[in-house]
Amino acid sequence: MYAIVEIAGQQFKVERGNKVYVHRLEANEGANIEFDQVLLLDKDGKVTVGNPTVDGAKVAATVISHLKGDKVIVFKKKRRKGYQKWNNHRQSFTQILIQGVLAKGDKLQETLTAEKKVRTQGFKPKAAVVEAPKAEVVAEVKKAPAKKAAPKKAAAKKATTKKKED
Repeated sequence: MYAIVEIAGQQFKVERGNKVYVHRLEANEGANIEFDQVLLLDKDGKVTVGNPTVDGAKVAATVISHLKGDKVIVFKKKRRKGYQKWNNHRQSFTQILIQGVLAKGDKLQETLTAEKKVRTQGFKPKAAVVEAPKAEVVAEVKKAPAKKAAPKKAAAKKATTKKKED
């Protein structure tokens, strides 16, 4: 199930579990918010197009964080006129997690965090312990003589002497 929803003046295609960056919203981190400007709704292949919005449809989301985008440099210049103008801009964004797409009469299922806990139940990550090399192994490595590569010049001289003999 997915929806096309209008958030802060822009349209986004969203599904449950998506993380979306939108223009800065006036909501605190961790707050649950709903968007009712659903323009299109696809539920198991049945597409509903709004006029202009789908009645009763909502998108539930949770605010993850507020952050800034990359710096954009705006440089204007007119040649031979001595005109140069330099501006910078960093857009403020809000990252949201889509909790669910709700049609008319639907209720929001359990939160995604509870769903992830069920999926990862019984999973134990590998220990990130790195053992130091044993002293015996290190001593053996130091004792082993290093192999020297054959010089390339000697091989080249042998090849030239063979050609002269023929």
